[in-house]
Amino acid sequence: MPVQAIVFDLDGVLIDSEPVWEEVRRAYVADRGGRWLPDTQERLMGMSTDEWARYLATDLIDGVTPDQVAYEVIDQMLQRYASGLPLLPGAETVVHRMAEYRPLGLASSSPRALIDVVLGKLGVDGLFRATVSTEEVDRGKPEPDGYLTVAAQLDVPGSACVAIEDSSNGLRSAHAAGMTVIAIPRPAHPPASDALDLAAHVAGGLDEVTPELVEVIHR
Repeated sequence: MPVQAIVFDLDGVLIDSEPVWEEVRRAYVADRGGRWLPDTQERLMGMSTDEWARYLATDLIDGVTPDQVAYEVIDQMLQRYASGLPLLPGAETVVHRMAEYRPLGLASSSPRALIDVVLGKLGVDGLFRATVSTEEVDRGKPEPDGYLTVAAQLDVPGSACVAIEDSSNGLRSAHAAGMTVIAIPRPAHPPASDALDLAAHVAGGLDEVTPELVEVIHR
């Protein structure tokens, strides 16, 4: 089956947001007398808004509700993005390059408000035919719900999509949706070896993501 769509992740693929998320959430937990555990950041990657807010409120902090955590953390993230996006090299270029090749989708664990801000500030919101936040589906990554929903909105089967991911949970999610996956690992949070094994290609950066590469790996 030929490639019919390209589906991007956002955090760690187009923007180097994981350090910002960690800084904001770590400070939020510390300011409220909570405890940040050694595996906290790894566990948070890929969680939907409901999932990570509930985790912070029940496992790390006392005396707050998940709704309060989500509202206050997302507000701080919006403030950080307003002062400048932590774009990864080649982000804007790769979106334009791949949009000329096939329809684009986006499956992100970021809340809808942040997705819209990032794509709007990048000036590429009109290039994505479908965008889904995992807060809009039943289960976050590593479950396939977000990627399956994007494929459905694009009206293509998952097996006809190529996904670009960076994290363990993201790679597992896209693969579980039947997609061919390109991995672009982030050095600060490299994916687990078993997750990386699910990728059809491991790239060193966005400049490697081309229509020619997609045609080679999607067979």
